[in-house]
Amino acid sequence: MGLLVSPVHRYDGRPGGVVPPQDGDRIGRVEVRAGHGLVGDRYAGRPAHRDAAVTVLAAEAVEALAAELGTGPLDPLLTRRNVVLRGAEVEALRGERFALDCGEGVLVLQGGRPANPCAWLDTVLAPGAHRGMRGRGGVRCAPLTDGVLRLGPAVLSSAVPLDPGRAGEVHRVLPRRR
Repeated sequence: MGLLVSPVHRYDGRPGGVVPPQDGDRIGRVEVRAGHGLVGDRYAGRPAHRDAAVTVLAAEAVEALAAELGTGPLDPLLTRRNVVLRGAEVEALRGERFALDCGEGVLVLQGGRPANPCAWLDTVLAPGAHRGMRGRGGVRCAPLTDGVLRLGPAVLSSAVPLDPGRAGEVHRVLPRRR
C-alpha cells in the first residue's frame, strides 16, 4: 500500500516537461476524519470535496498500464491518489461502502465517483498514460468514520464481492437510461 497527503496542488495548470517536486507527500501514516478527509491534505475540510476527500487506486492498474505502454515500472503514487492498494478490485467499490483496517482500527469509507485521470499523467508517468488510465484511475471516497491509515498490510472489507484478479482492469460505466 502507498499513502500520499499533499498540502498543496502539485499538478497545477497545463502539463509541463518537468515532474513537479513531491517532497514530503509520501507518508507512512495519516489520520482520517469523518466528513473532513486526510489530516494535512489540501482537500481536507473543503465542502466541494467532502464526498471525494480520499482517493483510492489499485497498484495493478498502473502495472497494467506500464505493460500496455511497454514502459518499465511506473510509480503509482505519481497518479496523486491518496491510497494505493495491492490486490483490491478498487473500481468495483464505486458507490459502495467499504472498510479498511491497517491494524489501528477500522476506517469506513463510502466509494463515490471515479477518480478520473488528468493530462499530467502523460508527463509524470509516460506518453499515453492519461488515456490508458481511463476507467481504472481509482475511486473518490468520503470518510464515514475517524481512523488511521498506515503503510503495510491492510484488510479491505466490502459487501460487494471483490476479485483481486481484476484489480488492474478497465471498468466502464454504462450511461444511465432515461
